[in-house]
Amino acid sequence: MKNQRILSHFQESAELKMFSAEALADPIAQAIELMFSALSNGNKILACGNGGSAADCQHFAAELVGRFERERLPLPALALTTDTSILTAVANDYSYQEVFAKQVQAFGQSGDILLAISTSGNSVSILNAVNAALERDMRVVALTGKGGGEMGHVLTEADAHICVPHDRTARIQEVHLLVIHCVCDGIDTALFGADADE
Repeated sequence: MKNQRILSHFQESAELKMFSAEALADPIAQAIELMFSALSNGNKILACGNGGSAADCQHFAAELVGRFERERLPLPALALTTDTSILTAVANDYSYQEVFAKQVQAFGQSGDILLAISTSGNSVSILNAVNAALERDMRVVALTGKGGGEMGHVLTEADAHICVPHDRTARIQEVHLLVIHCVCDGIDTALFGADADE
């Protein structure tokens, strides 16, 4: 019985990933194009999310500043989830809902990209960061699920919305990680072309 429950997690995750492949290919390609264009023009990527999504932001930034699968120069990406002094100061002096928006206002510039991750699309702290980015003439790449929530309503046609077609948080997060890897690979491929053995 325990093994069956474990197997059901694997099966549901695999089925969602295969179902999502075609549905999300176009917005993922759009996200890659937005990010590569920004990086090529000397801009940077800021990333924000809460909980597991915060870890995804750090994972993404690490892949760009370090490397994904190929050796290259570091690419400018910053997770807005890591500076505890900023996070606690803003949360204490203003509200937690402003912890990412304040950083976007401080670090974001026209032409930069905000990677905004919220499984529900309704996290107020992420929505505030998105609005701050749009006010600064930044483009947004949004990773959501559950229909996209409020974030789906505030994004523009120039932004990329990658909405996982599922309602279960764990499954959405699993696809978000795969999306992040697709984006990192897409950026590297845009820089260097496909591997010879592909």
